[in-house]
Amino acid sequence: MTEWVQSFKVGRADAGRRLDTFLAARAPDLTRSQAERLAKSGRVLVNARRARPARRLAAGEEVTVARPEPLPSEPAPESIPLTILFEDDHILILTKPPGIVVHPGAGRSEGTLVNALLAHAGHLPTIGGSHRPGIVHRLDRDTSGLMAVAKTELAYRDLSRQVRRREVERSYLALVWGALREDRLLIDVPIGRHLRERKRMAAVSAPSEGRRVRSALTDVTTLERFGPMTLVEAHLETGRTHQIRVHLAHQGHPVVGDPVYGRRRARQEKAALDAETLAKVRSLPGQALHAHVLRLRHPVRSQQMSFSAPPPREMALLLSHLRSRSLPDAGHA
Repeated sequence: MTEWVQSFKVGRADAGRRLDTFLAARAPDLTRSQAERLAKSGRVLVNARRARPARRLAAGEEVTVARPEPLPSEPAPESIPLTILFEDDHILILTKPPGIVVHPGAGRSEGTLVNALLAHAGHLPTIGGSHRPGIVHRLDRDTSGLMAVAKTELAYRDLSRQVRRREVERSYLALVWGALREDRLLIDVPIGRHLRERKRMAAVSAPSEGRRVRSALTDVTTLERFGPMTLVEAHLETGRTHQIRVHLAHQGHPVVGDPVYGRRRARQEKAALDAETLAKVRSLPGQALHAHVLRLRHPVRSQQMSFSAPPPREMALLLSHLRSRSLPDAGHA
């Protein structure tokens, strides 16, 4: 769910005021009862901690409210090229390029993958939501790779069931910063929403006031070491928002090109790169994260299906460059 996050500073004039009435006054489109419901649902934080609607505020405190943004009108078909690997009357398998949003959301109603799919297929099942017809699983905007799309309600229900039961296998190629010492790494760290930046996720050890966490498991295998960077394959055992990006950053190896997680590590690593390598890193249209393997069962014919796709051009060129430079191998642990 896309959220609209607002923050307010409590002034002296509002000291002692109830939280719900303060929000109703500062956000004119919110009624006091709406503010009360948001606070009870954990969407209102005071100084990054969950707070009751009746809490009395003190001067200098920071109030943050996160609420669903209104969705735009129904998506319209748009003639946008698609790279389709398989299609029949029930499902469609495609490769999403980096830089394209999967479905419309707040502030974006055009240029999404859904707009392109509607132009191609004409109709898609809307039981998962009218703004995400046929979409069974998603990729982040700047992540590329394989996706399955349902063309019928029967296919949507069956594929959704496969995803819930973890019967759909998804593996990703990720180029990360630093020399990953382990050949195999199982990252078992829960993920929850960041307390201060509500559009970000964070690796957390346990639930806390104002934050719900969910278990997350990522299986990482080292494929190639290039000195300042390592190519890994990440296999999703669960499907949390930003899971691979959060988990790898938590291990100290954020994905190259990721604009959100591990920016400090990225700045340090970039400072040591030669000009040619740095230029190729900067040419990446998004993070160097690509869904390269997808395995599922056909929702009607029941046979197992397996698909693979090479990384996008800029990521492939960077990998080719790193291989040609024969940068020192970091060695094993």
